[in-house]
Amino acid sequence: METATVEKTETKKMPDTKGYFGEYGGAYLPPELVAEMEKITASYHQIKDTDEFKAELTRLNRDYTGRPSPVYHAKSLTAKVGGAQIYFKREDLNHTGAHKINHCLGEVLLAKQMGKKKVIAETGAGQHGVALATAAALLDMECEIHMGEVDIEKEYPNVIRMKILGAKVVPVTFGLKTLKEAVDSAFMAYMQDFETQFYAIGSVVGPHPFPMMVRDFQQIVGAEAKEQFLDKTGKLPDHLVACVGGGSNAIGLFTAFLDDEKVQIHGVEPSGKDFKVGNHAATLTLGKPGVIHGFKCYLLQDEKGEPAPVHSIASGLDYPGVGPQHSYLKDIKRVQYETISDVEAIEAFSIMSKTEGIIPALETSHAIAYAIKLASKLDPKETILVNLSGRGDKDIDFIAENYGDVIGID
Repeated sequence: METATVEKTETKKMPDTKGYFGEYGGAYLPPELVAEMEKITASYHQIKDTDEFKAELTRLNRDYTGRPSPVYHAKSLTAKVGGAQIYFKREDLNHTGAHKINHCLGEVLLAKQMGKKKVIAETGAGQHGVALATAAALLDMECEIHMGEVDIEKEYPNVIRMKILGAKVVPVTFGLKTLKEAVDSAFMAYMQDFETQFYAIGSVVGPHPFPMMVRDFQQIVGAEAKEQFLDKTGKLPDHLVACVGGGSNAIGLFTAFLDDEKVQIHGVEPSGKDFKVGNHAATLTLGKPGVIHGFKCYLLQDEKGEPAPVHSIASGLDYPGVGPQHSYLKDIKRVQYETISDVEAIEAFSIMSKTEGIIPALETSHAIAYAIKLASKLDPKETILVNLSGRGDKDIDFIAENYGDVIGID
């Protein structure tokens, strides 16, 4: 127990100077990119604590994004499920409808202060793409978003939003045409001109310093939630729950509570259709350490050690890797990583919509599904705080077309 306590305390000091969380992270890069990543790292450390940068980011978070997002007691859902009291951190109420705006504003501000002319990124569900296009429009920067053709069809409302906001959307037509290939495509475009472009990575993944930077910008979620929950209930939550793809919304909630050992923390990843290769994206459950997109993490791999094909009904979760800090937190057993299937996520989507009048994103529906399972096993005096990471506007056409009978609509 003593060793675990030391490890948990040390998470506040992570990553190390080379970008490692334990054995995970780092920067596995082509030689020509090493100097550029070092420049970004130095600029971030130089800029992030200046009064000017902090004041501008605080102003935008408050007046533009609408922070703080509220903590909401879901009394109807709690009554329906029975057991523990379920609360939600309402990141779906942010401008652009998800947690992604938190790090996009920070990344675009940094890019602008570094003198970059253009931000470039990948997107799966489209929420990162919309948030980055929004921040770029606000701060007068060119924006290019790479998105797999499968996800473009599935999340078309977000594609239109990106275009309306002035972003160039680049369809990715190779491989599975989903999130992993969108990252590949964006990275290749970034390599063509990294001196004037800034790759605004959309989660706590990628080479150092991005897992650190995105975590730092997202940790406002947990910092707010901790204070709000104490004000509402007089104590900390007994359980935290968040979905995990790359892992930005989860790290955003978890970071403030990592040293609070009585708070049990649960990350929820997609088991998809089943646990056969290509039918799920349960990276932390079935993966093993490997390198993808310039960093080391738990990774779903094929027989050759290459990233395996993945699937999730939620486009933002179908990634074969995961944030290096999540990989470390799994190893030290500070976070328990669970899985939820496509079917369970759809059921939770429907229950949440009809019980609380909140239409959640399919990504978030995985967290809700697990919270429902967990709550039913606990005492009514216990509490669960779920990160409601995004709203489901982007998903309703896809769900109506493919699961209308399941959720009871014509």
